[in-house]
Amino acid sequence: MATTLLLAPLIGALICGFAWRIIGEKAAMVTATALLFLSALLSWVIFLTYDGTPQSIQILRFIDSGTLVGDWAFRLDRLTTVMLIVVTTVSALVHLYSFGYMAHDDNFEESEHYKARFFAYLSFFTFAMLALVTADNLVQMFFGWEGVGLASYLLVGFYYKKASANAAAIKAFVVNRVGDFGFIIGIMAIYLLTDSIRFDDIFAQADQLAEASVRFLWTDWNAINMICFFLFIGAMGKSAQLFLHTWLPDAMEGPTPVSALIHAATMVTAGVFLVARFSPLMEYADAATAFIVMIGAFTAFFAATVGLVQNDIKRVIAYSTCSQLGYMFVAAGVGVYSVAMFHLLTHAFFKAMLFLGAGSVIHGMHHEQDMRNYGGLRHKMPRTFWAMMIGTLAITGVGIPLTSIGLAGFVSKDAIIESTFASGTTYAFWLLVAGAAMTSFYSWRLMFLTFFGTPRGDRHTHEHAHESPTIMLIPLAVLAVGAVFAGVVWYGPFFGSTGEVRDWFGASIHMAEGNNLVSEAHYVPAWVKVSPFVAMLLGLGLSWLFYIRRTDLPRKLAANQPILYNFLLNKWYFDEVYDAVFVRPAGWLGRMLWKKGDGATIDGGLNGLALGILPFVNRLYARVQSGYVYHYAFAMVIGIALLVTWVTLTGGAY
Repeated sequence: MATTLLLAPLIGALICGFAWRIIGEKAAMVTATALLFLSALLSWVIFLTYDGTPQSIQILRFIDSGTLVGDWAFRLDRLTTVMLIVVTTVSALVHLYSFGYMAHDDNFEESEHYKARFFAYLSFFTFAMLALVTADNLVQMFFGWEGVGLASYLLVGFYYKKASANAAAIKAFVVNRVGDFGFIIGIMAIYLLTDSIRFDDIFAQADQLAEASVRFLWTDWNAINMICFFLFIGAMGKSAQLFLHTWLPDAMEGPTPVSALIHAATMVTAGVFLVARFSPLMEYADAATAFIVMIGAFTAFFAATVGLVQNDIKRVIAYSTCSQLGYMFVAAGVGVYSVAMFHLLTHAFFKAMLFLGAGSVIHGMHHEQDMRNYGGLRHKMPRTFWAMMIGTLAITGVGIPLTSIGLAGFVSKDAIIESTFASGTTYAFWLLVAGAAMTSFYSWRLMFLTFFGTPRGDRHTHEHAHESPTIMLIPLAVLAVGAVFAGVVWYGPFFGSTGEVRDWFGASIHMAEGNNLVSEAHYVPAWVKVSPFVAMLLGLGLSWLFYIRRTDLPRKLAANQPILYNFLLNKWYFDEVYDAVFVRPAGWLGRMLWKKGDGATIDGGLNGLALGILPFVNRLYARVQSGYVYHYAFAMVIGIALLVTWVTLTGGAY
């Protein structure tokens, strides 16, 4: 079953990539989608029937070189089962949704057969993601890690005729390489210190690594802190955390199903999964986890501030994703890994639904993405409206305060905020509460600008706006069920008592004996528990005032605060700073090596010298190769004379 689950998407990718010419494009797409639904079904069977016993199912021999031994194996534990249902469920629904969304794409001619290629990329991504989350060793995990990076590059740049899509794909690939370099250093350090790449061997030596030191960059470092720091650098790139986040908004250049699959529910959560997987090491790395909390908290706050003023509907949701990932890292950093995974699970449902809902709006509005040109669409797209309403209620945290009754985001996000307060990390707590208020504001801003008020923008586009086909609405309905019930159904296993969480996750997540934050979070003051709900109401009220009651206020506020508005609109100028500090100097160095090094020195100098000597050498060679036998005989006599002279002067050959 496990092998079938893992390889089915790969088979689908191969069929769509190569066999579509034989069986037809439509048949290849249907086959790939059916295989994804098979993987999803098997994932749910494993998730619901798993008894908690860790297993390692060997698939084939992978690497065996000295002490570097790593078989291709399927690591089955509770952490894996959670990721399996997230990856395969969202992927299967995105495949189904893509039948409608990609039916007629203005970026391609019908003769280009772009659909089979698109489905091949989607299926390959799913296979790589499954390889990552089922990995039993670091090399297998890195294979999946780089596989999803490659698939992301292909899918973000799918509209290869658009310069902006090509630039976004390259940007995503390059920025992720920065994080991946840190991940590679972490892998090498682990192998150097433990002499193994297998997770079980590494985790068994966690207490020794906590006492060991390693020399790096002329300084001695605590081994486990250094390892966890570099592993998190890898997670920062993949999960778009602050400083390595700049690729995620630009990745919205890809088709909307790609945004839902890769940049909302699956690939960007790989970093959170990595930190949770290495919880046996993280529990000993106080300095590294403090750094994780800091980056996560500031990412949650930063991305929320930028989301306040974005006008592209997909970019608003992209910054929301970046912010929510920050929440997950804060939870993992303070030591409540189960709560981080809880928010990862619930977030997958409502964020994928929001992206697919945005795609439905874009599809119905003839690929218009600027929310300022929307308005009043709830009458044109009632089913899409209600789906996105459920997603908005979930992400903003609507529920009954002081209880565990509410939509998915209410339960999991509140669990993170309460756990953060219980950990004593006050600054992170307040940043997350502020982020919750801003999340509510920009989420309701999206809803009000898109579905309420009067139509804006092109009149013809509004008149011909329409609801999406049923095949695009079915995935929204399924995800809506998860967005409503996921938090309530799985509250106990992820955020019950410490004992309940330990029993359910077993050895897949390590929580030190003194780590009782899960239980302590339930006893924080009432005002702490209510604060996210109050923040949600504050954001909702301000958004209603700005975009329903007094629609002139946003323009006036932007005019009165131009510096702040432009600062947020330009995303804190990270791209401009990186361009000045990294891109331009690298371009200058490349041009200098090209012009001065290759052009002037090699072509102009060495080649010029060669060209000057070449005529003389040619003339000399032509005289030597005269074709007369007596010339060659004379040369042989001279050679023998020189050889005899050398032997005589040197005393003979030994």
